[in-house]
Amino acid sequence: MWIAIVMGLGMVLVIEGLVFALAPSRMEDLLKALTAIPPETRRLIGFGAVAVGAVLTSWGISLL
Repeated sequence: MWIAIVMGLGMVLVIEGLVFALAPSRMEDLLKALTAIPPETRRLIGFGAVAVGAVLTSWGISLL
């Protein structure tokens, strides 16, 4: 169980790190675009990401 959590966290950090390492200027553009989105919409996007992540995680755990 803990191994899967640590591996998942590691994969997230690798992907996030690659975005910053390979396209830092694009990340600045993305941050500028995000500031144009109203906070309530960003909150809904965040909740949607959490929901999808929870479903994928529970599905992955059920396959173990």
